[in-house]
Amino acid sequence: MQKFERIYEAALDINGGVNPLEALLPTPDSEKELKKLSDSFCLSNMTRRIFQAGLNRKIIDNKWPAFEEVFRCFDIDAVRMMSDEDLQHLMDDKRIVRHWGKIQSVRHNAQTIYELNEEQGGFVNYVAEWPSDNIVEFWEVLKKRFKQLGGASGPYFLRRIKKDTFFLTQDVIRALSHWGAIDEEPRNKRQKRQVQECMNLWQEEAQRPYCQISMILARSVD
Repeated sequence: MQKFERIYEAALDINGGVNPLEALLPTPDSEKELKKLSDSFCLSNMTRRIFQAGLNRKIIDNKWPAFEEVFRCFDIDAVRMMSDEDLQHLMDDKRIVRHWGKIQSVRHNAQTIYELNEEQGGFVNYVAEWPSDNIVEFWEVLKKRFKQLGGASGPYFLRRIKKDTFFLTQDVIRALSHWGAIDEEPRNKRQKRQVQECMNLWQEEAQRPYCQISMILARSVD
């Protein structure tokens, strides 16, 4: 496994130097900033990611005002109290994407946020306080407790709300293999923990957030 300094140098060469590369890098929010988020903001971003999965993002972006309207501005109590009939009516609303599983997920996820508020002293606190040096375990929490947040959707939701996380895109996986961190695509929990360990070593070396490390990795191979 290569030192991160070498990976960064390769990314500099490919992307034209420090300024062009650094301009691409995301910046996560601090724990304090994350704790200021609202539940409705989280549900909204969760839902947006869920409906974008498998579609062109612009389709959902263009329809988003209608999503905000039909899901009652993503107010947690209002959404979790929607009836089966309310949800069924949305299958006839051409202003939104009519996917029954995803429509149902919004109510379920609102209820889950409500439950986590009771169990964990606040959903946003739970997210904010989860250590990024074990973020792959939080992906599993999202997959287990919420609907439609498996695969890449959990990490993408976290990135949308600026929680520090890395991605396992095909570019990142290719870079991990190229730099000797893995020898097969990480699919199961054990393999993802192995990637987490590599990311932790690079984070300690580079003193950068995980989101930047994964972006640099993705930009370090042609």
